Amino acid sequence: MAQRFGVVVVAAGKGTRMGTTESKQYLLLQDKPVLVHTLEVFQAIEECESIVLVTGVQDHERCRSWIEQYGMTKVREVRAGGKERQDSVYEGLKAIESYGLDTVLIHDGVRPFVQQQHILACFEAALTQGAAVLAVPVKDTIKQVNEQGVITATPDRNSLWAIQTPQAFRLEVVMEGHRQAKQFERTSTDDAMLVEQMGVPVHVVEGDYTNVKLTTPEDLLWAEWWLARTSLSSL
Repeated sequence: MAQRFGVVVVAAGKGTRMGTTESKQYLLLQDKPVLVHTLEVFQAIEECESIVLVTGVQDHERCRSWIEQYGMTKVREVRAGGKERQDSVYEGLKAIESYGLDTVLIHDGVRPFVQQQHILACFEAALTQGAAVLAVPVKDTIKQVNEQGVITATPDRNSLWAIQTPQAFRLEVVMEGHRQAKQFERTSTDDAMLVEQMGVPVHVVEGDYTNVKLTTPEDLLWAEWWLARTSLSSL
């Protein structure tokens, strides 16, 4: 039997930078919520055994209705998120643990354009290495700037990668990272950082620049254009 994985899709945030009253994951793209586009990517992957969706309690009812409407049979559970993203992910991981799966992917609900081939490459890297993340090389020169707005350093661009999701882990590794974070009151901007803090190597798998996290109004305009373009190309 082929190896299977579970996915935690995190969609509990508000996303104030989008400038809308509605949370960004629920905004419509071609008459379908962003979150639904994201879930459908994983629904279509044979190796994906289970999906846990983490949202705000107030959004559970509509999320469950979409899951039924769009036939997303792999979404086994909708869980309430925590105070911070880190807390929300941990809730999802506990659900995956209860299903008896050994490998988990963690993905942002507002990254609907991740490609199946990159998801599977990240999964395979986690199977062999224990921890892996999708990422792309940065295109721009990056500057470190101090509180006074003065440049203090220019890192070598060849060593810089922009980290994306999904991030894939052996479940026991990332669970221990979250447990230690709670014990030592550590916070992080992503799950890989919690694993790094334990001294576990995290491997980079090159993804694609179209795996955009929809954060600002400009991102949404691009997403509409991209969907229209890809729809035309498939005709």
